Amino acid sequence: MTKFVCAILLMLVMAFAINDTYAGKEGSLRPEECAAACDQRCSATQYKKACLTYCNLCCAKCLCVPSGTYGHKEECACYNNWKTKEGGPKCP
Repeated sequence: MTKFVCAILLMLVMAFAINDTYAGKEGSLRPEECAAACDQRCSATQYKKACLTYCNLCCAKCLCVPSGTYGHKEECACYNNWKTKEGGPKCP
């Protein structure tokens, strides 16, 4: 019984430690969830490779990807406000 209780306590401590790692970041995604979110975001574009490259870069920084395949950038301020040197949007 004590081994079971210790295992449960260890899992709880690990869960809180993992959540603290992402505390203070804008989005609710974890880095490992970016690929799937970007696959969805870039599914309708004809420039899929470029879209995926920049979406994954933006997601890694912001931990957020807007819903849908276009628009909705207001859902992720970091994703929306990251600009290129020329002032255009960095994130698709």
